[in-house]
Amino acid sequence: MSIFSIGLSGLSAAQTALSTTSNNLSNVYTEGYNRQLPILGESYSNGSTGTGVSVDEVQRQFNSYITEQYNDANSQTSALESYQSQVSQIDNLLADSDAGLAPLMQDFFSSLDDLSGAASDPAAREGVLGSASSMAAQFRSFDSYLGDMRSSLNGQLEGTVTDINNTATQIASLNDQITQARAKSGEEPNTLLDKRDKLVSDLNELVGADLNVQDGDTYNINLENGQPLVSGTRSYDLEAVSSSEDPSRTVIGYRDAAGNVNQIDDSAFENGELGGLLSFRSETLDSVQNQLGRMTAVLGAEFNAVHEQGVDLNGEDGGAFFNVGSPRVLSNSENDGTGEITAEYGDVTKLTSSDYRITATEDGNYEYERLSDGKTGTLDVNDDGEASLDGVSLNVTGTPEEGDTFMLQPTRTAAQDFEVAISEGAEIAAASSEGGSGNNENALALLDLQSEKIVGGTSSVSDAYASLVNDVGNTTNITQVNLDAQSGLTEQLREYQQSESGVNLDEEYANLVRYQQYYQANARVIDVGSQVLDSVLQLR
Repeated sequence: MSIFSIGLSGLSAAQTALSTTSNNLSNVYTEGYNRQLPILGESYSNGSTGTGVSVDEVQRQFNSYITEQYNDANSQTSALESYQSQVSQIDNLLADSDAGLAPLMQDFFSSLDDLSGAASDPAAREGVLGSASSMAAQFRSFDSYLGDMRSSLNGQLEGTVTDINNTATQIASLNDQITQARAKSGEEPNTLLDKRDKLVSDLNELVGADLNVQDGDTYNINLENGQPLVSGTRSYDLEAVSSSEDPSRTVIGYRDAAGNVNQIDDSAFENGELGGLLSFRSETLDSVQNQLGRMTAVLGAEFNAVHEQGVDLNGEDGGAFFNVGSPRVLSNSENDGTGEITAEYGDVTKLTSSDYRITATEDGNYEYERLSDGKTGTLDVNDDGEASLDGVSLNVTGTPEEGDTFMLQPTRTAAQDFEVAISEGAEIAAASSEGGSGNNENALALLDLQSEKIVGGTSSVSDAYASLVNDVGNTTNITQVNLDAQSGLTEQLREYQQSESGVNLDEEYANLVRYQQYYQANARVIDVGSQVLDSVLQLR
């Protein structure tokens, strides 16, 4: 091997090293880029003297273990961020001291106190109607706000699912491209590898995903419940579909290899933006709207019951003071039988803030599951098809098929139509039937409802609302604390990952100077070889 060949091998290696370093510097701010390092090796033949240098590979500085830890932590951070952004909206709504329900409920009962002191005063009666209307309007407004959040969340779920599918499709495509590139050149396609790993990181921000590397080459990705999302060069789509139990509720469906869409339970998703949104809905949004509805149903029904015992200013028996929504029962769209269930309020003091799944059994009976705590039982249906369940009276008709299900939502929609049912102050039944139309005995009984423990037998309506505000506030604070801690851990892992894979400007600049000198030295070798050759030629 001549000195020229040795020098040329050095020049080629120096050029590769300079090119690699320049590429590192150019991509210092490129998200997902992993620093590359030229790996040089000595060239040799059968002789004892080396024949120059070779570039064995341009190695990507990538630590799969640290990257996997970072992706997992980032997925949990994304879930907490999604949850926090949603729950903080409800916290701000409920805790507003000016726009909240607490001052309006206090105003309503204060107006009743005024009425009890002047039962025949038209101004006092109009004051009750006005404060009652304002309170009812705020209940409806809060319910509408929560309903809008629910609709917005449905839209966010659809958008997130679209992003997940697009990302999974790109990863599957890159699996194919990487395999082909390796087969053609025998070298690592570092740019494609960076793109694929960046997409895996993006996917984990959207949904919790488990990565398995097949044969050290192909990425296979499963959802947290084990269902494949990417398998080699094939991806499987998720779909945002209407729940068969509740068409107003968007759930996640999985399209299997046969093309069938199977609904996945929300609990299967814990991490990523998708997991955060679904957890917020099931843990907070459903609960808050149900609790608001329970307060509405209890206040309306109990107030009506007392009001109907009194006499108005015209000497007429009192009627319903409030209009309140009814319990809702939804038949599963996949039911095969003809069974139907309707519901109305019974003893509202026994209402819970839970939804219930009612399932038809083989013997034609019904079992229920209280979704808030998993309690199960059998409905005691009498010969007339009547049954009761936690403050709700049910009426069962038709013939169900085994496995048919019904979703009972006792309080979800109670606040939608909450409004004052009377239009004139004279219709307020402030008097008792024994004392004449001008006494205040029934007004006092109505006022007593402010402190009576009519919500679950343990709390007044005001106490129940205060507890709701406190619970949401605690959830918001706890979520923020967890988010801060998780963000700190994620940032530490990112710094660790970047210390191995990221580009350090000072280091790369030093390498640039070093490889420049390396190039100049090898150029000098060739120059010396040329001088030696000239000397040899001059000898002739």
